[in-house]
Amino acid sequence: MSNTSQQYDKVIAVCRDLFSKKAHDYGTAWRILRLPSLTDQIYIKAQRIRSLQENEVRKVDEGEASEFIGIINYCAMALIQMEKGIADQPDMTADESVLLYDEKIALTKALMENKNHDYGEAWREMRVSSLTDLILQKLLRVKQIEDNKGKTLVSEGIDANYQDMINYSVFALILMENK
Repeated sequence: MSNTSQQYDKVIAVCRDLFSKKAHDYGTAWRILRLPSLTDQIYIKAQRIRSLQENEVRKVDEGEASEFIGIINYCAMALIQMEKGIADQPDMTADESVLLYDEKIALTKALMENKNHDYGEAWREMRVSSLTDLILQKLLRVKQIEDNKGKTLVSEGIDANYQDMINYSVFALILMENK
């Protein structure tokens, strides 16, 4: 599993670098986004990945990898929003947002390590397209929970779904790199 941990860290380093650079370029304007808006951004990226996987012709020269990176970063933003609440104006520095990003990713990686232990790295035998479908399923679940005002009867909450989407995206990027 140490190989998985190293591969995970390598993927996250790329995502974190992009998150940090965008935070310095744009500030933390994303702090004004409500959770459904972030969910919709993630949904757009997942739908694009699915379209790329199904269609032969591409009209925009960006592949699946950049979209999975976007999913990871938007999910991290959503986890931060869940903790901090929505702001009327950007209310933190780029450096503060990166520290919160690191915190949310560390918790998500710990969840991955626990699940990976219990599932025996079954994800390594999966297709990237199946991981895409699982992300889309998680998004539909999140949308339903959001429509239910965050209430669930027996299901895990929105945060767990965002964490799973981060981990599925990392797995997809690892699998794509190993092809």
